[in-house]
Amino acid sequence: MLTQLSIRNVVLIEKLELDCSPGLSVLTGETGAGKSILLDSLGLGLGARSEASLIRSGAEQASVSLTFQLPTHHPSSALLHEQGLREENSAEPLILRRIISRDGRSKAFVDDQPVAVSLLKKLGESLVEVHGQFETHGLINRETHIGFLDSFADLQKDLDVCAALYSAWQETVVAYEKTKAEIDAAQRQAEDIAAALSELKQLNPQAGEADVLAEKRTRLQGHEKIMDALQSAHRDLSQEDKGAQRMAASARRILTRAAEKAGDVLNPVLQQLDMAENALAEAVSLLENLVYSDEFDAASLEKSEERLFALRAAARKYRVPVDDLAKLYDELTAQADLLDHSGKELGRLEKEMAQKRTAFETQAKKLHALRLEAAVGLQKAVHKELPPLKLENARFEVKVEQLELEAANAKGYSRVTFAAATNPGMPSGALHKVASGGELARFMLALRLCLAQDTNLSTLVFDEVDTGIGGATASAVGERLAKLGKHIQTLVVTHSPQVAARGAQHWRIEKNTVKGQMQTVAIMLHDDARREEIARMLAGSTITEAARAAADSLLDGSDAAPEKHSDKSKKRKAS
Repeated sequence: MLTQLSIRNVVLIEKLELDCSPGLSVLTGETGAGKSILLDSLGLGLGARSEASLIRSGAEQASVSLTFQLPTHHPSSALLHEQGLREENSAEPLILRRIISRDGRSKAFVDDQPVAVSLLKKLGESLVEVHGQFETHGLINRETHIGFLDSFADLQKDLDVCAALYSAWQETVVAYEKTKAEIDAAQRQAEDIAAALSELKQLNPQAGEADVLAEKRTRLQGHEKIMDALQSAHRDLSQEDKGAQRMAASARRILTRAAEKAGDVLNPVLQQLDMAENALAEAVSLLENLVYSDEFDAASLEKSEERLFALRAAARKYRVPVDDLAKLYDELTAQADLLDHSGKELGRLEKEMAQKRTAFETQAKKLHALRLEAAVGLQKAVHKELPPLKLENARFEVKVEQLELEAANAKGYSRVTFAAATNPGMPSGALHKVASGGELARFMLALRLCLAQDTNLSTLVFDEVDTGIGGATASAVGERLAKLGKHIQTLVVTHSPQVAARGAQHWRIEKNTVKGQMQTVAIMLHDDARREEIARMLAGSTITEAARAAADSLLDGSDAAPEKHSDKSKKRKAS
C-alpha cells in the first residue's frame, strides 16, 4: 500500500506530506482548495506527463515522492529485479521519486536510483489505479480485461498449463519453419552445394594449415643461401686434409702417444678431444641429412606455394577465412545430408507440431468455456451493485469471443471485453466512451467490488465518484468504498458527507495565506474537527447544530473506525 506521499513546490504546495493508512481514506475541501493538485502530484510520482508550469512560483524545481510497502510477491518485484534495481521479493519499502526542473526536464528515481520515466510509469500502473477526471488505466484498458476475468474465475492453474502447451507448440513451429527454410535454401543451391563439396573434398582443407604453409614458404624462400651454408659447413668439418673432424682426430692421436710419458696430466685434454670428436661427427651427420633431404629443396617450396595458393583461392571463392574452409565443408555436408533426408525430417516435425497444436487447442477450448461461464457470473455480480449506485438503467456486459488459432497466445484464443450501456435501448460500448466521469467512476467502483480479492494493485484512487448523486445513492457509494477499502487501500476525493463519514482516515484540503503567499495545506481530522467538516459539507458555510447532529448520525452509522485522537487537528502545511 501507499504509506507516504511527499510533495515539494508543486503549484500552491510548498511542502506537504501525507502519511497514508490501510482502508478507506477521504480527502475533502471546498472547490478550488487544491485537491486536484494532490492528484496531479500523485500522477507525477507515477510517471504521468510533466510540465514546468506545475513548479511553484519562485522555486527552481518540484518533486514528488511515493513510498509503498508491498507484499514480497507483488508483480512489481519481478520488474524491479529484472531491471537490477533490487533483490527479487524484497520486503524493503519501495520509493518512487520524480523531479521537474524549470527548463522542463524531468528525472525519475526508484529507491534513489535513476530510471527512465517509462519504467516509473510501468511500475505505477502495477501499484495504483486512478479513476476520475484525469488519465485512467487498468480496467479501462481492454488488454487487461482477460486478466481480470481469469482472476475472478480463479483460472491460474489452467493458465499455467495453457502457457506451457503454447510454448511447446511454438518451439516446434519455430523448429519446423527453420528446418523448412534451410531445406528450401539448400534445394535452390543443390548444384552449387554438390560442386563445392566435390572441390573441398578434393582440396581436403585442415584447420590451421594455411599458417603452417605460410611459415614454411617464408623459410624456403631463402633455400639457396641455406643450402650454400649447409654445404660450406659440411665441407669445413669433414674435408680430407683440413676438416675440423680430421684435425681433432689427428690432435688426439699425437697427445695419446705423448701421454705414455706424461702420465695422467693429459687425460683431461684427451677426454675433451674425445667429446669434441663425437660432437663433430654428430654435426657432420646432421648436416649430411639436411643437405641430402628435400627440407630446403626448391621443389618443396613450389609444392608448398601451390597448396597455399589453392587454399587462399578457395577461401576467396567461397568468401570465408582460409581457416574456415574445413568448417564450411562440414556445413555443406550437413546441408547435403539435410537434403537427402528432408522429407523424413519435415514429416517428423509436422507430426510433432500437429500433436502439440492439438494439445494446446484442447486446453484453450477448456479455458474459453470456463471464461464464458465466468463472464455470466461477473455480469450478475456487477449488476447487483449498479442499482444502489444510481446506475439501475445501466447494462454491463462481459464479451468473450473466440479468436482464430493464428491469433492465439499463451492465454489461449479468447478475447475478453468489458462493455456497458448507461441508457436503455442504447448499444453497449467501451466503458470510458458511454459513461460520464461520475458514472464511469461508479462503474469502476462496482467492478472493483466484484474483483476486490483478485487484484494485485496496491492502491485505488477515485475522483468524482459522487458527482451528481446524494442521499441514499451517496450513502451506498460510501458503504461500497468502505467495503472495498477492507480489501485494498482506497483513496477518494469527495464532496459527499455520506462518503466522507465512511473514511477510516480523513484529510481536509484548504488554502491558507502563509507569509503573504497562498498555499495549499492538508489537515488530518479527528473527532470534533472531523464532525465540523462533515457538518460543513452538509450545511455550507454556516454550520448549524442540526448539521452537527446530522454529521454525528452519519459518523455513528458508518463502518469506519478511525483512530481516536484529541480534537486538535494535525496540520501538514507549507511553511
